[in-house]
Amino acid sequence: MNSTEGTIGIREIPKAHKWIILSIQHLFAMFGATILVPFLTGLSPAVALVSSGFGTLAYLLITRGRIPAYLGSSFAFIYPIVEVSKTSGIAGAMIGSFLAGLVYGVVALLISIFGLNWLIKLLPPVVVGPVIIVIGLGLSSTAIDMAMYLPGEGQVYSATHFTVALVTLGITILATVFLRGFLSLLPILFGIIGGYLFAWTQGIVDTTQIQAEWQNIVSAGSIGGIFQALFQMPEFLIPFKDFSPTEVFSWHIVLVMVPFALVTITEHIGDQMVLSKVVGKNFLKDPGLNRSILGDGVATMMASWLGGPPNTTYGENIGVLAITKVYSVFVIGGAALVAILFGFMGMSTAVIGSIPSAVMGGVSILLFGTIASSGLRMLIDNQVDFGEKRNLIIASVILVLGVGGAFIQVTDEVQIAGMALAAIVGVILNLILPGKEKSQGNGRMFEEPEVEQEQKNDGAA
Repeated sequence: MNSTEGTIGIREIPKAHKWIILSIQHLFAMFGATILVPFLTGLSPAVALVSSGFGTLAYLLITRGRIPAYLGSSFAFIYPIVEVSKTSGIAGAMIGSFLAGLVYGVVALLISIFGLNWLIKLLPPVVVGPVIIVIGLGLSSTAIDMAMYLPGEGQVYSATHFTVALVTLGITILATVFLRGFLSLLPILFGIIGGYLFAWTQGIVDTTQIQAEWQNIVSAGSIGGIFQALFQMPEFLIPFKDFSPTEVFSWHIVLVMVPFALVTITEHIGDQMVLSKVVGKNFLKDPGLNRSILGDGVATMMASWLGGPPNTTYGENIGVLAITKVYSVFVIGGAALVAILFGFMGMSTAVIGSIPSAVMGGVSILLFGTIASSGLRMLIDNQVDFGEKRNLIIASVILVLGVGGAFIQVTDEVQIAGMALAAIVGVILNLILPGKEKSQGNGRMFEEPEVEQEQKNDGAA
């Protein structure tokens, strides 16, 4: 894309000093949300940063450097990761993430062969909207537990921790409502920083690891020693090295995690539509939705190979593109490299690990509520008519099964539970009940964005 005033095109390389600043800006936009997911699921934040960076680089490669999108930790997979980890450990969750990534690949292949119509019929707004609502509400108890109770003590109420959570929530809300421009994209980060400082005044911040890291740096007697103190290997979880996939695999993992891929694929398509409108190019056609979905799937599989959470394209970073009009994939790639660097820095890991659970609980109250609200917004934006009995039936069943925690015990080890069961039942009801066309609402969920027809070449050499 040739530059217009104030715009940096998709294939343009900014000057070095601008490049670094613009890349760090993208890092800040995704940082708070990306480290929150591993914090809530028991994964390593350092590994999440590294896998996010490598996943983004893989995505840029697969999409041929034509889509300026950053990939970070997916909130949709928090619940299934936690559930699978209870029975199969983190290793089991990584197998589930890998399988979910394979679903992306299958869907990408089907889109390249058959187009989008089959996906439209399978995942109409009346199914996807309630499932997203269930994802948010299903996580609500996790946020409240972190906010109200002493960590590691069961359900022991703590007024101090709940106060910290509410202050954190208040700061996040104020940042969301009143900040403007680029700062408006960082409410999560401001909430975490403000909550952290308040928690420190309340005496619930453990800085032992930070002090240890700093002491290692100070006591290093040479440049090599300082380098060794600054950088350390993240706690990767590598299949066939740290665990045997064949020994951990179970059908319970498949049934809990794989259905969520269909929801996140729908979210991915929505992000691509928004991104197309922001940049002014139809990414659904060039390089194609099949390539972008494949890139997302490969990034998720790569994360599972390292022990990180599944990846997804980030709306926060799309917002940065919209405000700055800097569309360069080299800036996105730079942010990915900085994320990888941060993942290998011991001090950054120590700081993240010192964040009290009450702070993350306060932020999560808003975040998980926002997820649920986005499902409601999908129903409103697509004008789904709940005067139609089939729509009312489908949404009602999904909501009660998902939020109520229903499950089907297939065998002693295999269980279809909660949100996965709700999503599967929703898809089945939509396929078998008459009047399928009524589930599409105004039919705009998969509508291609209107972009300028006369676009010049991206400027590729």
